[in-house]
Amino acid sequence: MGSRRAAAERRRTRPAVIGSVAAVVVAGAGFGAYAMYDAGGGKTDGTTSAAAGEKVKSGPLTAAEVTSTAQRFLTAWQKGDVAGAAAATDDAEAAKALLTGYGKDARIKDVTLTPGTPAGEKVPFSVKATVAHEETSKPLAYDSALTVVRRAGDGEPRVDWHAAVVHPELKDGDKLVTGEAGDPPVKALDRDGAELTAAKYPSLGTVLDGLREKYGEKAGGTPGIELRVVRGKASKAAKASDKTLLELSEGTPGTVKTTLDPALQAAAEQQVAGKARASVVLLRASTGEILAVANGGHGFNTAFQGSLAPGSTMKVVTASMLIEKNLASTDEKHPCPKYFSYGGWKFQNDDEFEIKDGTFKASFARSCNTAFISQAPKLENDDLTKQAKEVFGLSMNNWSVGVPTFDGSVPVQSAAPMAASLIGQGGVRMNPLNMASVAATVKAGTFHQPYLVSPSVDGRALATASRTMSASTLAQLRELMSYTAAAGTAAEAMAGVGGDAGAKTGSAEVDNQEKPNGWFTAYKGDLAAAGVVQQGGHGSESAGPIVAALLKNAG
Repeated sequence: MGSRRAAAERRRTRPAVIGSVAAVVVAGAGFGAYAMYDAGGGKTDGTTSAAAGEKVKSGPLTAAEVTSTAQRFLTAWQKGDVAGAAAATDDAEAAKALLTGYGKDARIKDVTLTPGTPAGEKVPFSVKATVAHEETSKPLAYDSALTVVRRAGDGEPRVDWHAAVVHPELKDGDKLVTGEAGDPPVKALDRDGAELTAAKYPSLGTVLDGLREKYGEKAGGTPGIELRVVRGKASKAAKASDKTLLELSEGTPGTVKTTLDPALQAAAEQQVAGKARASVVLLRASTGEILAVANGGHGFNTAFQGSLAPGSTMKVVTASMLIEKNLASTDEKHPCPKYFSYGGWKFQNDDEFEIKDGTFKASFARSCNTAFISQAPKLENDDLTKQAKEVFGLSMNNWSVGVPTFDGSVPVQSAAPMAASLIGQGGVRMNPLNMASVAATVKAGTFHQPYLVSPSVDGRALATASRTMSASTLAQLRELMSYTAAAGTAAEAMAGVGGDAGAKTGSAEVDNQEKPNGWFTAYKGDLAAAGVVQQGGHGSESAGPIVAALLKNAG
C-alpha cells in the first residue's frame, strides 16, 4: 500500500516532457492530476463538444475544469502547438493569429509558463522566455493571467480569449513585434533643458511614449531593436501609443524640448501620489504652455486622454452662454428651485437645497443645478455646442498638443440630455487638460490651445477659437469664479491661494459608481489648473486640494 502511494506521489510531482521542451511543473498549483494530451496531440481528458441531443454543460465551473483547461492551454502554448492552444480558447481564430505572431513577429522562443494558484475561474501564470533578433537576444519575463469560462453553445470550459492573456499590455487587436523600432528614441527635456524620465517623474511614461511617436523621426534619432506593442485599430481609435516592452539594442535618441516646469511637475507628481485615480494639469493661461501633468497610478493618461463627464465645472461654459444670451446676469435675480423638470426628467440640487430670491452669482457659487436647467426651455439644442467650440476651442478634435489628447466633446442633444449637458452631464465629456483650458480662457480672455511642445519645433498650427467673449461677459464670468473661490463651494480648497484667483467645483454622477467623480478647475494670476479624482465625491474635497496646492506651489 505504501509503495503504491509513493509511486502515485512520484507521478504527481514529476514534470512531463513534451518533445524536447520540459513542460511546466504544475503539481503545486493543483494541475498535476490531469493528463491532457497523448503523444500524438489528441485530447484525452474525456470531454467532447455537445452533439445533437446531448445536454449542454452549464452551472459554475468546477476546480477540475478550471485547472485542466488552463493546463491544456499553457502546455500547448509552451510546446509551440499554436493550433492546440487556440483550440483551448473560446476564440480560436483570434488566439491562433496572436500566438503565431508571438513566435514569428515577436521572435519570442524558449517559452516557460508557470501557473500560480487559481482564484476561482482566474489562473495567474508567469512567463520566462528569450527574445532573439539576428545576433542579439535578451531574456523576457512577465506575469499574466487567464480566465476560464463556459463556451457559448456547448458549455465546454475554455480560456476566455483576450490579447491580454498573451501579455497584460496588449489590448484586443494589438500585436507584439520585435525589430527595428518604429520610432527612434527621444530624449525629452523640460523647459530648463534637463532630461525628463519616467524614473524621476512616474506620471510621464505615457507622455514620453507619445513624444517618441510624434517626434522620434523628426528629432534626428536612429532606431534601435526592440520588442514592442504595436497598436491595433481599436487602440489607435483610443489614441493609445505603441509601447516598448524590451530594448535589445539602443538607438540614438533625438532631443525634444517640452514646456514642462521641473519644480511644478515634481509638485504635481507629489499631489497625485497614492491616489490611484487622480489626475491634474497646470497651464500658463496667456500662452497655453503645459507646465505640469500627473496621473495617480501612472497608467492611462486620464489627464490628457480621459473622456469623463465634467459635472458642474462645465457651468463655466454654460454661464458664459447664458450671460451672452441675456438669460442670466451676475447680480440679477435668478431661479434656484429644489427641482426642475424638463424633457421628462426631474432634476434636483445636491441635498435638494434651494435659494429663494437669490442672484445668479449666488447660484453659481453654490453650484445650483436648477438655476441652469431652468433655462433649457429658452435654448436651442446646439447652443452649448456652439459656445464650447466657438469660444473655448473644445469639441473640434483639432488640438495639436505634441502628444495624443482628447479634445473634449459637447454633442448636440435634445430634450432632457440637452438640459443635463448644461451641468456637465448628459453626453458632455472632458478631461483635466480641457477643463484647465476652460479656466485659462476665462483668465486670459481668449482661447490659447494648450501645448506640450512649442509649435516652433515642427511648424505645426495650433487650434484657434472663432470668437472671444464680450468684455462684459468676460468680466461677469471672472466675478462668478472669483466669488466662488472666495465664498462659494471652492472657498475651503482655495483658502490661502490668494491673489487674482477664481475657481469652480464639480461632481459628476456615473452609473454603477458609489461616489461621483470629483472635479475642480481654477486659476491664479497667469496659471490655470484642473483636476479630477474618480469616485472622489465632491470636487471641493477631492480634486480641490490637489489643484489649489499646485497653484500655491507656483507662487
